[in-house]
Amino acid sequence: MGEVTRPKKRKLEDERHHQEPLPRGGGGDSGGPDMISCLSNDILGDIIALLPAKDGARTQILSQRWRPLWRSAPLNLDAVVAGSYGYYHVAAIRSKLQAHKGPVRRFSLTWHYNYDHFCTIDSILKSPQLDNLQEFELFFRYNVCEYRRVPQSVLRWSLTIRVLNIFMVGEVLIFPMETACSFHFPHLKQLTLKGVNISEGTLHGILSGCPILESLVLDWNIGYRRLHISSSTLRSLGISDAWNYKVGNLEEVIIEDAPQLERIIPRPPKRDDLVIRIIHAPKLKTLGYLSNRISTFVLGTMVFQKMVLVSQPSLTRTVKILALNSYPNLHIVINFLKCFPCVEKLYIMPFIQGSFKNIRNHISLECLDLHLKMVEFTNYRGNMSDVNFIKFFVLNSRVLESMKFVARRDSCDAEWVQEQHKKLQLNERASSGATFDFHADHGSSSLVHLKHISDLTIDDPFDSSLCRCVGKDFL
Repeated sequence: MGEVTRPKKRKLEDERHHQEPLPRGGGGDSGGPDMISCLSNDILGDIIALLPAKDGARTQILSQRWRPLWRSAPLNLDAVVAGSYGYYHVAAIRSKLQAHKGPVRRFSLTWHYNYDHFCTIDSILKSPQLDNLQEFELFFRYNVCEYRRVPQSVLRWSLTIRVLNIFMVGEVLIFPMETACSFHFPHLKQLTLKGVNISEGTLHGILSGCPILESLVLDWNIGYRRLHISSSTLRSLGISDAWNYKVGNLEEVIIEDAPQLERIIPRPPKRDDLVIRIIHAPKLKTLGYLSNRISTFVLGTMVFQKMVLVSQPSLTRTVKILALNSYPNLHIVINFLKCFPCVEKLYIMPFIQGSFKNIRNHISLECLDLHLKMVEFTNYRGNMSDVNFIKFFVLNSRVLESMKFVARRDSCDAEWVQEQHKKLQLNERASSGATFDFHADHGSSSLVHLKHISDLTIDDPFDSSLCRCVGKDFL
């Protein structure tokens, strides 16, 4: 064979380089080929951008191919400024932004520091690396009774932002009302405001400037008494009033036209005068928590006052998930199941224990005969009211698959669980395949998390078994 010329030799070496076996993903002979590394740089950059900053940086050790990807990939940055070392944390944030050559896709800032130094963070938010920011989260805890202002620089992302979450714990943050309502947010899909002072005109001005908004959560805010929703894209709505604020507290929610709305979740009101009117929401699937602190709840021709049915409604068959936050009153719950005959998952969370006989004979309801598959009862104590309430579902739910009990006690030992089985007559259950699970959860919060309300990838926001939230995600 003749001598291989230099260009041909280089070509053969390149071919051998590309034909070498790919690294195995699981290590050793049992792992499969590393197909991820075969993806284009753009796709790998998008994958890195979805990782937390620390994990994204670690991808540099995978191979020489990955090293430059991290340096130019969009950054997913979580930052905490806390305690007396706040200046050092701010310096670290600046250092990360300056060292990274790529843009910042997501920036989550947790602030446990003196508000007087917040101007420092405001200057960071104006950094060129944040010019095209798509997701911003501000978690601010400050326990001094003074109103503070949301950084004006937040509004500079109005043309690029897709997710905007602002949380205030302790007091309230004032939204920049003077200019916010004149901004247009063409790409904003998720908006969460908690502990914010925002005027009614500003709020509705912002909403009118969000043409593709899919998720809206308004919790513990002040400054507006009335919320009016008319949106062709909104799929999830979470609402709550504020505690002990006499001026500008939410009193009425009107959902006039929301053809894509799938879930409405009013977290249990702090006051007793909230009115909710749903005029047009034909795809409504998830509803709750309904509470007797909601003075009036209207859905089409259905009218409840303090959870008592006061009209002869047409049935709503789209609702599959229903959550009630009230006394364990069987009469009230049966009326809800009559109005929503296709409910498959029922969550009962009594916030106050009452004394109800709850004695009903066998009864036939479409919901119980054909649809109800899961019941979860929180704050279960095993008293007579609770037992009779649960027995009704045990004896009448013909397609029930599971029943879950969250007991307010330190433990659910075998002896106590066996005693509950006898009380509830589980051996006489109408659905032979139903399972019953007792879980001790003493003192923890059972409310649906704000993050679950806004996360449209979660089909059931009340399902605690899917929860991976920690810390601020509970809010």
